[in-house]
Amino acid sequence: MSIEQRITDMVSLFSKTDDWEEKYKILIKLGKGLPTFPEEYRTEQNLIRGCQSQVWLQANFADGRVEFISDSDASITKGIVALLVTIYSGATPDELLTTKPTFLEEIGIRDHLSMNRANGLASMIKQISIYGMAFKAKENMS
Repeated sequence: MSIEQRITDMVSLFSKTDDWEEKYKILIKLGKGLPTFPEEYRTEQNLIRGCQSQVWLQANFADGRVEFISDSDASITKGIVALLVTIYSGATPDELLTTKPTFLEEIGIRDHLSMNRANGLASMIKQISIYGMAFKAKENMS
């Protein structure tokens, strides 16, 4: 499935309700749906700086695609990182770098986050871009 289709599906999921209590429930459900995060990846290197909660993001690069796994110790934050991982996993490094997170505005999530969670979200997006740059450089060296 293309990144555009994953974005469309996610926007559609969140568009089913205007109630932010329900949207938070969707986020929490996304977080609960994440695969178990391996203990060996709970390292300082995978910890995202700038998040009030602990958030880990691990990326693997194979066959020209980036796959992310993630976890957090807070349910809403875990849902936010799950949302990003759902969208960006399976993307190429170029897609990571060129697909701007405008879907967050379409969903309306930025308007409903505390300042700390909004800063954490920005840090997660920044880390995804950093992985995109690193894997693009690795790809260009091959």
